[in-house]
Amino acid sequence: MATVGEGLDKAVQGAFTRPAPKSAGAQMRYLVRQLKGTRQTAELLGISRRTVERYVRNQIRHPRPELAARLDREVRKRWQPQVRARAKRAAATTEGLVVDTRARFGFTAAPGTTDDARLRHLTLALPPRYAARLFEAQDAGAGEDQLRQIAAQALGEVYFRDSGRRAQGLEVEFTDMEQVDFGL
Repeated sequence: MATVGEGLDKAVQGAFTRPAPKSAGAQMRYLVRQLKGTRQTAELLGISRRTVERYVRNQIRHPRPELAARLDREVRKRWQPQVRARAKRAAATTEGLVVDTRARFGFTAAPGTTDDARLRHLTLALPPRYAARLFEAQDAGAGEDQLRQIAAQALGEVYFRDSGRRAQGLEVEFTDMEQVDFGL
């Protein structure tokens, strides 16, 4: 199941100007430099300090799958912070986001209309104000439910209500998300 938070992270990673370190030793050296020590790196990854030192010296080259995933996730989270901030700022002020999703959309509307949830595949450009709300919520540590709610409001405004030109009282629900991708 796709998540909005992961989709936003992936979109920002598309703006990177250089590739992130790939080998376990290079990733570990990067984290040690960023966290300013092997002790902090070991605590972050849940391994011993000695193991971190062995990765830094390339004495261990192939981490366990779960450690490799944690290591990659932590490196990508910290990689090129200025490029990441610039991409978020551009999306939030001028460019907006493009969302491509396949999900079940339900809605509450006036009596006499159908409110059955339907599976839809939508690709839409969201205005910068919604990109700003999504990134601010994500930076503030909002949960997946809150990010989904903001995305549902954005899709409801842009797609269903056509920026206020129709379906004034329509409230959109965003459920059973199969796939969600964002582009800058």
